[in-house]
Amino acid sequence: MATSGANLQLDSDGFPPFRLNESRFDQNTFSGRLRHFLDVVDPKTLFTSNQRLKESCQLLQDFQNGKLPPSISNKELWEAQKIKQAIIHPDTGEKIFMPFRMSGFVPFGSPIVVGLLLPNPTIKATIFWQWLNQSHNACVNYSNRNATKPTPISRFLLGYGAAVGSAVTIAVSLGVMIKRANALTPSMKLLIQRFVPFPAVATASVCNVICMRNNELSEGIEVMDKEGRIVGTSQIAAKKALLETAMTRAVLPAPILIIPPVVMTQLEKTKFLQTRPRFHLPIHAAVVTACFGFALPVAIALFPQFSQISTKDLEAKLQEATSEPAVYYNKGL
Repeated sequence: MATSGANLQLDSDGFPPFRLNESRFDQNTFSGRLRHFLDVVDPKTLFTSNQRLKESCQLLQDFQNGKLPPSISNKELWEAQKIKQAIIHPDTGEKIFMPFRMSGFVPFGSPIVVGLLLPNPTIKATIFWQWLNQSHNACVNYSNRNATKPTPISRFLLGYGAAVGSAVTIAVSLGVMIKRANALTPSMKLLIQRFVPFPAVATASVCNVICMRNNELSEGIEVMDKEGRIVGTSQIAAKKALLETAMTRAVLPAPILIIPPVVMTQLEKTKFLQTRPRFHLPIHAAVVTACFGFALPVAIALFPQFSQISTKDLEAKLQEATSEPAVYYNKGL
């Protein structure tokens, strides 16, 4: 299973020759992965009808079986694959619930982030928004996991509890510490309070991924050759997949939870917002959504979804099972 969209000659529509289950962008480069994941998180796919999804899947099936009508263009095939990959889990073959798709992460997650960043929150508000955020993250992590091995529901509950507990504990503790810091002026306390969500969310998000997908470490995940044939199950590949996903989750909250407080602090000093406070919330929401839309594809583009690992780095039984120099696995998102 190749992970690189080779620099092939483009057709008149600007599309390369279609390749099933591959990206049309070079996955060996960050820019190629960024362009690929901009497609993955495109919220327009949320409005795809069941009929359009069915037609897209059938088109790809016809291509695989060599029954494709000659009138079908590369553009139509790439768009069909984009739709299928945005909605259907690559391992289970089942539809991902809309709020938990990567294409739904920004539209459904932005209101939660706005709540996390509301100024001067009460302890109850902090607990509520951290709980809601980690609930959403847990469902997104579970829905986009590597599912080549079954995950018991107990693992899901463990990850969910650990993520919510760590997020709430960190956020509430930091909030209380800041309020009790007598050396800080009220205005300084208010400013610092706005940045409390970042360490809480970043730590909890990593904890969420590790706990939610811990079963992969003990069971391993399937690795495939470049043709997509399963070579075996590897715990080493699972560890690499989990590490890459955890790093993505640690990076993702940074621009979302750091940039908006900085921007809003400056905007609040303007005459416009001072005289029109009712515009504070919609402007805040717009800034958060813009940062979220930028951060998500950048963060998940740090590593390819279908990563490769050198065969010599795998378990001995897998080294004996294939002569390929490298194998591939679905990292999950």
